Amino acid sequence: MNHFHTAHPLTRTPARASRLLCIGMVLVAAAGLTACGNKEKKPGQALASVNGEEITVLQLNEEMQRTNVQAAQQEVASKQLLESLIDRQLLQNAAAKDKIDRDPKVVQSIERAKSLIIAQAYMQKRLGNISRPTKAEVEDYFNKNPQFFSQRKQFDMKELILATTDMNDQLKAAMDAAKSLEEVAGWLDTNKVKYGRTQLSRTSADLAPELSAKLLSMPKGQLFIIREGDRTLLISLADIRDNSVGLAAAAPQIEQFLFNKKTKEGADAELKQLRATAKIEYLNKGGEVKPSASAVAAASAPAASVSVAPPAAATTANDRGVAGLK
Repeated sequence: MNHFHTAHPLTRTPARASRLLCIGMVLVAAAGLTACGNKEKKPGQALASVNGEEITVLQLNEEMQRTNVQAAQQEVASKQLLESLIDRQLLQNAAAKDKIDRDPKVVQSIERAKSLIIAQAYMQKRLGNISRPTKAEVEDYFNKNPQFFSQRKQFDMKELILATTDMNDQLKAAMDAAKSLEEVAGWLDTNKVKYGRTQLSRTSADLAPELSAKLLSMPKGQLFIIREGDRTLLISLADIRDNSVGLAAAAPQIEQFLFNKKTKEGADAELKQLRATAKIEYLNKGGEVKPSASAVAAASAPAASVSVAPPAAATTANDRGVAGLK
């Protein structure tokens, strides 16, 4: 029986060319909304007035860009977004009337958002000239990392999920003695312990190299445990298969990965330079930096309005199941 833990990397960004094309089309679509007879109004002119507060084409363009509306949906989306802007203005007016915009917490949130936007804009300006990786760089990365591409492996696993509170000494002993996941499931059924089942597949391209190496060294049927707070996962390695990919198919992903890496390195270098030339003083000398009680409460509260939805339930199971391996 083995016990493991790990983290999981890699992100993607949308194509810049398609985004620029979308922006250009947004300007045309939004300008069309302002037409009066045969006269086309210029971007920046008002589309609506809410108690004297104007909503302009530029505002609508910004909303269209942020929602990344497809060309075929722009006409319908522009009308919906205009109504959303009107609703937002109504709420903003009502909040100002109640002086909510003067609430210290609101003012602080506004200042935080402002500083983040300005800092991001600065970084975008400084890093805007970073070149895309060359074909030679992409091919070199492909050749130096065969475990991700030409020698990529797929790991098929089965998983039992149960409450950590049910992990008593008897269950641990049963797990240690079990030769298969089905034996453990049988013990759980006999002892009326509730559990769920999932199956997951991950490749060596998804996992850290040291983790892939450990899985490759395991025999089929190997059991190992992962603890995730109030849940405990028992995983069995069902199969290991070849899942190779060629350079042509892998090139776009490699290019984006290398570009993201260059961007991060550029951002780190810029911050290092700014720190080196700045005068930074820590005024609470000798004291610990502790958050206030309200900040701790806010951090521990569930974020009901924020969610990161995976593309499918299977992906959820995959991310959950292998998230603790190491």
